[in-house]
Amino acid sequence: MRALIGEKMGMTQVFDDEARAIPVTVIKAGPCQVVQIRRPEKDGYAAIQLAYGEKAKVTKPEAGHFAKAGVQPARNLVEVRVEDPDAYQVGQTLQVGDLFQPGMRVDVTGTSKGKGFQGVMKRHNFSGQGASHGNHKKHRAPGSIGACATPSRVFKGKRMPGRMGGERVTVLNLRVVEVLEDRDLILVEGAVPGPNGGMVLVREAVKSPVGGETR
Repeated sequence: MRALIGEKMGMTQVFDDEARAIPVTVIKAGPCQVVQIRRPEKDGYAAIQLAYGEKAKVTKPEAGHFAKAGVQPARNLVEVRVEDPDAYQVGQTLQVGDLFQPGMRVDVTGTSKGKGFQGVMKRHNFSGQGASHGNHKKHRAPGSIGACATPSRVFKGKRMPGRMGGERVTVLNLRVVEVLEDRDLILVEGAVPGPNGGMVLVREAVKSPVGGETR
């Protein structure tokens, strides 16, 4: 599993050979350092721990963890499952040009934008109530929630107003349009979750053939 931690820079568009405009998200992916390696015989699974970003102040346990790996303290730590942990070394630097190339399919994971407390029309795409026939200031209300003598309660999971956004979201099978190795940038087709400047995890797609596919 090829993966890198990155930062969403924003969206723009590029043009292909047929002059078609392709909306892309620019992600600054890596460089990432390998801080720890998990092996099946010791930990029960195979994975590597990646570090990205800079962090000025760290606790003593964090400082010891990074010092043991011989890397600078990082802001973000993510553990990624791999098939062969022996292919990596502690302290190794992974860059975007070593892992991804145009035409690949990737999955991008991030934290969606927080929307605060929202009503049912925005949160659940309700159509709202009629605007005439005696409706008075209840146009965006959810209406009846179905609680009467039977069952005398509201069922769990009922779609109602509440907190929206701020959740971990993964967008699958985005096509890599371009990789700019000298600037550690990767351009993926379409939108990815989160605000500009938010941390994202870019990894090889799990539901497409090995190496991805071209358009």
